[in-house]
Formats: sequence, C-alpha cells, structure tokens
Amino acid sequence: MTFGYATLGRIGFEDRFDYTALGSVVNLAARLCERAQPDQILIDQKVRAAIENRVEVEPVGEFLPKGISRPVQIFNVVGLSRVSPRVD
Repeated sequence: MTFGYATLGRIGFEDRFDYTALGSVVNLAARLCERAQPDQILIDQKVRAAIENRVEVEPVGEFLPKGISRPVQIFNVVGLSRVSPRVD
C-alpha cells in the first residue's frame, strides 16, 4: 500500500474506452501487491509514517521495483497497535 498523486481518467477513443489510473504511485502499489504473499499487507515508508501509531510493522527490506529509479523500503503490517484510542 502506498499513497500519492495519480492521474485518473478515461483512456481510449470514442467507441472503445476505459477508466484507468496512471503514475508512479500506481506502479509502486502494483509492485507491492505482486510481491505480497496471501494475507500479507506490504506498505512503503510514506504509509508507515502516516499510520505508525495505529499498526505494528516489521521491516521487509529494500527492493527496486520495475519502473522506479530508486530502492523502496517496505514493511509488513503484522497487526494493530495496542495503543489506547485517543479521546477528544
């Protein structure tokens, strides 16, 4: 799982078109899905930073996804954090 900007829209021509998402974030998400085992959730560093207080993760290591110019640190989500919920 990753997050970021993507281009969404209709691709094709008048009689035949489809909706799609394009961008490096889409590519990275696809590569993480390909790499994950059944029932495994892999996330990148951006997602880890955004949800670090809510989940427990273990580092998987770095890999260089096809189509991406630099290695990406990935993490396996192993469970929900035992932190008590915040009360506002």
